[in-house]
Amino acid sequence: MTGSITTVQGAEHTAVLGMGSYRPRTVVPNSVILEQIDSSDEWIRTRSGIRERRWAEPDETVLMMSVEAAKEALRDSGIDPAQIGCVIVATVTHLYQTPAIATRIAVEVGAPTAAAFDISAACAGFCYGVAMASDMVRGGSAKYVLAIGVERLSDITDRTDRGTAFIFADGAGAAVIGPSDEPGIGPVVWGSDGTQHELISQKESWQEAAGSYNWPNLKMDGNPVFRWAAFEMAKTAQQALDVAGVTAEDLDLFVPHQANMRITDAMHRALKLPDHVKVARDIERQGNTSAASIPLAISAMRESGEAKSGDLALIIGFGAGLVYAGQVIRIP
Repeated sequence: MTGSITTVQGAEHTAVLGMGSYRPRTVVPNSVILEQIDSSDEWIRTRSGIRERRWAEPDETVLMMSVEAAKEALRDSGIDPAQIGCVIVATVTHLYQTPAIATRIAVEVGAPTAAAFDISAACAGFCYGVAMASDMVRGGSAKYVLAIGVERLSDITDRTDRGTAFIFADGAGAAVIGPSDEPGIGPVVWGSDGTQHELISQKESWQEAAGSYNWPNLKMDGNPVFRWAAFEMAKTAQQALDVAGVTAEDLDLFVPHQANMRITDAMHRALKLPDHVKVARDIERQGNTSAASIPLAISAMRESGEAKSGDLALIIGFGAGLVYAGQVIRIP
C-alpha cells in the first residue's frame, strides 16, 4: 500500500462563544386564539402556562429571522463572519425541500463559502446542532460554527384545532461555537424512539396536501407526549449531567425545551434541582417555538440578568420523532 491519509486535529475544548435571538413583532394573546377554538384563557394557561405567543408577519421569514439572530450571535461572540466554517440550521418550517436555507443564511451573514446544511430534529434541533458543531470544532472540520434554531410554526398550525392552536409560535435563536481553553460544552446525550413517531407529526404528506389543495398541519397526541417528556426526559437530563461530570448542585440554570410549563415543572421535580437553580419559563410569553425555544429562552434569561456569563446550564430538547438531546453548556 502506498501513500497515507493526513488527518487534522481540532481544538481540545469547545464553548458557546456568543448567542442571539429574534422574536417576531406581533404579540398574540390567548384572546385571539379563543376566537377560533372552544376554550378559555384559564384552560390554556392551566394546560400549558402560555399567556401569549409571537407570530411572524409576512416579512419575518425563516431567512430573515435566522439572519437577525445569527448577526446578533456573531456580534456577541466577536468572531468575524468570514471565519465561520459551517452553518447548521435546525428547522421543520423551511417549506422548501431543497435547497437548504442554511446556504442563503451563510451568504447573508457574511460567510458565503461556509459549509451549510439544514437538520430536521424538531424541538431537539438546537441541541443536535450544538452537539454537531462542537464535534466539528474538536474534529478540525471547522474552527467556528454557527448553529441556528428557527421556526415559523404559525404556517403549519391548524388554528381551529383545540389541542394545538394555542401552543405553537415563531422565532429564531443562534449560537456561535468555537475553540475554548476550558470545556464549555459537555458530551451530548441523544437518541430517538421511532415507535412513537405518530404522537407528533404532520397530518399528511406534501403529496397528499397537493392533491387536496389543503395546507398540511401539525397534529399532536398531547397526553402520551406529556407523560413521555415529563418522565423519560428527566432521565435523559440526569444522564447529561452525569456524562458532563457535574451535579444538580453545580448548575446555575435549567433550560428545557419550552414545550409546556407543566412538563418543565415535572422535570424540575424529578431532577430535584436546588432552589438556586434558575429555570427557564419563556413559554409563558413566547409559546412553543420548537428548534428555536432553547436559544430564545437563554437570550431572555441573559436579558433579564437571570443568566450571567460563565453560568453552568443544562439544556435539553425533545419532540417529534420522538427525538431528544441534552448537554451541559457554559453561558457565553
